[in-house]
Amino acid sequence: MTATEGTRAATAEAEVPHGIRRWGGYIALVIVFAVACGFLSWWQWSRNAERVAENRLIAVNWDQPARPLGDLLPTRDAWRHDLEWREVTVTGTYLVDDQLLVRNRVRNSNPGFEVLVPLRTADGSVFVIDRGWLPIPADADVPTAPAAPRGQVTVVARLQQGEPELPGRTSPRGQIASIDLPTIAHQVGAASYTGAYGTMTSEDPATATRPLGEPRPVADPGPFLSYAIQWIVFGILAFVGLFWAYRRERRLTGMSREQRAALARASRRSRDSDYEDAILDQRVE
Repeated sequence: MTATEGTRAATAEAEVPHGIRRWGGYIALVIVFAVACGFLSWWQWSRNAERVAENRLIAVNWDQPARPLGDLLPTRDAWRHDLEWREVTVTGTYLVDDQLLVRNRVRNSNPGFEVLVPLRTADGSVFVIDRGWLPIPADADVPTAPAAPRGQVTVVARLQQGEPELPGRTSPRGQIASIDLPTIAHQVGAASYTGAYGTMTSEDPATATRPLGEPRPVADPGPFLSYAIQWIVFGILAFVGLFWAYRRERRLTGMSREQRAALARASRRSRDSDYEDAILDQRVE
């Protein structure tokens, strides 16, 4: 063995413990990153599953025949998620004086209001009807809702779950921040359905004008599946990058000092050449 080879071997042996610790740290970081990617991928998978289930529910329930309200909601606080979008029929009298406008409702990127009118049924219970959406007019802050019909009316509406109360939100008289059914029941002062409300499909007798009805939701799967796959790919690429860096370091470690210097000069010349080409390109332009 020559003196140069002996020096190189001794240096390599001295660097082994340090290299093991350093690469052990790299491996630990990559594992942590991969685990984080796995959790993020799982989260996107779960969101995709929720979207698929929601689209399936719309497809199944949207075209189901309307049923009497009491058949699907036997009690005033009843609710099941699989009832969403089911049509019900309910007969009663609109409490037009208790109409409420729900603020901050956006449709097709346009801000507006949902128009809620409680409907008192034959047994005295109140079921909240969302008669539709109104945009904010150009000449006023609040739209004027078309009047609900007076007297007895039969409404066909799609069931929706009530919304939670928004803490700390205040509203002017005649408005509300969310479709918080217990709050509406308290304002009406009557026994009310607090598990669900209905978005109106039709009413008989019908008025000449009414707010815009709820359109059928678009069955959009969303980007969640592609995001889930991307996070898996990122986790795999982290290990590929670590392996590439390890192989490159091993290759450089096996070179002599002269070989590493030559490689550095070649890399420097390549960068200088690219820089000169860029300058020439700017002058030509």
